[in-house]
Amino acid sequence: MVEEKFLQVDGHKIRYVESGNSENTLILVHGLGASSERWNHVIPILSKYYHVIVPDLIGFGHSDKPTTDYTIDFFVDFLDKFITILEIKLPSIVGSSLGGQISAEYTSTHIEKINKLVLVSPSGIMKQSTPALDAYIMAAMYPNKISARKAFEMMEGSGEHVDEEIVSGFIQRMQMTNAKLSFMSTILGLKNSKPIKTKLESISSPTLLIWGTNDPVIPIIHAKGFTSSIQNCTFNEMSECGHTPYVQEPKKFASIVLEFLTQQ
Repeated sequence: MVEEKFLQVDGHKIRYVESGNSENTLILVHGLGASSERWNHVIPILSKYYHVIVPDLIGFGHSDKPTTDYTIDFFVDFLDKFITILEIKLPSIVGSSLGGQISAEYTSTHIEKINKLVLVSPSGIMKQSTPALDAYIMAAMYPNKISARKAFEMMEGSGEHVDEEIVSGFIQRMQMTNAKLSFMSTILGLKNSKPIKTKLESISSPTLLIWGTNDPVIPIIHAKGFTSSIQNCTFNEMSECGHTPYVQEPKKFASIVLEFLTQQ
């Protein structure tokens, strides 16, 4: 059972979903332009073993979208306040793409608050754009079925048909008030963010890096920047997957994550 809930962070309404009754908490952090729905395929599997909490990041999904600068520091501060308000003790975090960078930078400055960290094709190392990312940005600025479907097909890296629910959900979210503003502000915040390497070097929490071998958004070549910087990092390539392996291969993805989380 997945339950939708809301809370206030600095006066802003934040939506999140919750599932599972374990004493061990797992937080899933989505990427740019996404929402908690992006994790729908893995929440039922992970919540059998963990208390799973999945926020819509401030500025995205059904959370408020204040007019502000959406920098990485802004998101890290948000994540810290979100965890504090819910009184979550020693969670493990799974972060994808933008959510991966946010989770990594949060862990680097809150080492004592995190159990384990899973990064899925995280941003932070790549500084140039890619055709797939350009297509995704274009779909966000001009949200329609043709542009969105093209972007998601490119992101998967397989050329296969994309679930219409993913396409329609993205279009609906990007048509919300201030959605485009927060999206582009985040893009600019990423471009102007400080180098992440030094921050990665301070991460001591056991870390798992997962990357789709066919990721066209943030190519797997950028994985080396994370594996060479994080002290205790395990690397797992998911073959024939693109930017969101938890959407393409949810059972395999969940199995890899659960095996890592249960290791002593």
